[in-house]
Amino acid sequence: MKPYLVIKRILDFVISLTAIIILLPFFLVIAILIKLDSKGPVFFRQKRAGKDTRIFTVYKFRTMRVETEKDGRLLSDMERMTRVGFFLRKTSIDELPQLFNILKGEMSFIGPRPLPDFYLPYYYEKEIHRHDVKPGISGWAQVNGRNFINWEKRFEYDLFYTNNISFMFDLKIFFLTLKKVFLRSDVGIRGVDFPDKSLHEIRQPNKNTLFYEG
Repeated sequence: MKPYLVIKRILDFVISLTAIIILLPFFLVIAILIKLDSKGPVFFRQKRAGKDTRIFTVYKFRTMRVETEKDGRLLSDMERMTRVGFFLRKTSIDELPQLFNILKGEMSFIGPRPLPDFYLPYYYEKEIHRHDVKPGISGWAQVNGRNFINWEKRFEYDLFYTNNISFMFDLKIFFLTLKKVFLRSDVGIRGVDFPDKSLHEIRQPNKNTLFYEG
């Protein structure tokens, strides 16, 4: 293990624990607003693939209604978005519960974004190496376009980060992330702000991966 990865884990633990303690009252306010705005749980949970493709549960504040259809018609992401959820998504506040994932060692502050576990069979062979490091709340792809770039470019950025991880690189991404959050740039809703589809909607399963079950 690279010496920096040990330091990175210590920093992740200390900063996430401190942030959770400081932000607990804020978390409570957000939780109340979510419950008042629509029925359903406070948190959105989903299985994601982490380091070495280990599966873990990622946490976010819920931004959408639990109903997925109306009058027999599937609702779009925009139709399901709550008023509070729209604000949380635009300000990236919905990502804050991932501080608990960082505290548990499942994630880091900086790294490739964790993607749903069912995406694994759809990676090209080299793209699996994005899982050589822990996933992060923000990453090199997120400060270079986020959802507004195609999947191939996102994975290219992820692999570049994985191969060049360092303290200075993480620091650069951190400050670029703050800038993006402050300016609310590259934050959007699929099907509304950008046309991109989920990975499994545009690719066929890769028979050369270990995750292919066909």
